[in-house]
Amino acid sequence: MTLWGGRFSQPTDEDLRALNDSLPFDKRMYAQDIRGSMAYAQAIAEAGVITQEEAETLIKGLEQVLNEFDNGTFVFTDSDEDIHTAVERRLTEIVGDVGGKLHTGRSRNDQVATDFRLWVRDAIHDIEKLIVQTQAALVEQAEAHIATLMPGYTHLQPAQPITVGHWLMSFFWMLMRDRERLQGALQRTNISPLGSGALAGTPYAINRVKLAEAMGFDSISMNSLDAVSDRDFVAEMLFTLALLGVHLSRFAEDIILYSNPLFGFVALDDRYSTGSSLMPQKRNADPMELARGKAGRLIGHLTGLLTTLKGLPSGYNKDLQEDKEALFDAVDTLQKLLPVVTAVIHTLRINKERMLAALDEELLATDLADYLVKKGLPFRQAHHVVGEVVRVAEAEQCKLSEIPLPRLKRISELFTDDVVEVFDFEAAVTRREALGGTAPSSVATQITQAKGLLNT
Repeated sequence: MTLWGGRFSQPTDEDLRALNDSLPFDKRMYAQDIRGSMAYAQAIAEAGVITQEEAETLIKGLEQVLNEFDNGTFVFTDSDEDIHTAVERRLTEIVGDVGGKLHTGRSRNDQVATDFRLWVRDAIHDIEKLIVQTQAALVEQAEAHIATLMPGYTHLQPAQPITVGHWLMSFFWMLMRDRERLQGALQRTNISPLGSGALAGTPYAINRVKLAEAMGFDSISMNSLDAVSDRDFVAEMLFTLALLGVHLSRFAEDIILYSNPLFGFVALDDRYSTGSSLMPQKRNADPMELARGKAGRLIGHLTGLLTTLKGLPSGYNKDLQEDKEALFDAVDTLQKLLPVVTAVIHTLRINKERMLAALDEELLATDLADYLVKKGLPFRQAHHVVGEVVRVAEAEQCKLSEIPLPRLKRISELFTDDVVEVFDFEAAVTRREALGGTAPSSVATQITQAKGLLNT
């Protein structure tokens, strides 16, 4: 049974059916479709379209359909074009002709828009829970390494000393922004289009506000033509998930680099590493490479949908069927990826000795400039002076601290015996105690704030 076709003299071509039917992927929205139909049955009863008894019959029938899906006993037929057709067909088998009254005043255009918003709303909650778990793992590791020193990099070149806790917490805040974007997306998703009909609204006295509240929506759409074709919430969700994927990819890139023996800063647990079929010695960070690769997949879904949307005329168009597979796959991808990333963080081994060994005194060049600033030299001049000091160290192949004081004084008379105090990595890190800095005290403040956010 199709939901249309009375004006057609021939059945749909099988090749077109294969192209047109969305059941293979939209069947995952069965719970949302049934939930929306239950609320709609009550709404049209209150509007006087059907009797309360008929509404109760429909709701009981829908509950049976839902149980069949939940128990895995629901049987699809060849005529089921999509999940909406399948549910209504089975409902009618259960309750009889009254099942045909459920669709009164409703179009698949506003029905599918409603179902998808309900599904996205559920997905947002699921993804946020997984992000919170990843954040918690970052906080746990950061707290264990508040004072552990490591080189910090810009342009992938050694820059300044930082703490491992500071490095890990940088990803916590990226994920916090992802959570905030999900919450913003939820606000714009949680709007009910039901009652918009195909495009012009419904002629029945349906209380759309009460109907929306019954489904847990915060508000209703204000224009029926816009409501049935609005997929901004899908594009926004895809953007949010793509950027989340980018953040995970950046973390993955650090882990891939730092686990390379040339760095040796971290090691992945055996459970989250792979080997080579040819080279026995290999230890690969494949989970992190997959995280890096999945970001491209997520970005592709966003780009694809935006390209689909850009040329559409007003109202619903079948092109919009392309919204679901993209978002379904994006959500599926992150539901698989986030737990693995979380586990990698939980089990990550930090090699303090290798990190300490990588701390070259050139990382303290800025501290040396700050030393001169405290002596009264303007920073721009101090920067130039320290550049000369670095050049001398390079020419003489020695550490900055090994340059004799008389040689330093030839560059600037402001250098005195106390210059040796600059060449202390722990002190350099500790000095950066302003909020947001890498000092252990500042990182501890970050962690305290983060723990509060994990509970919100």
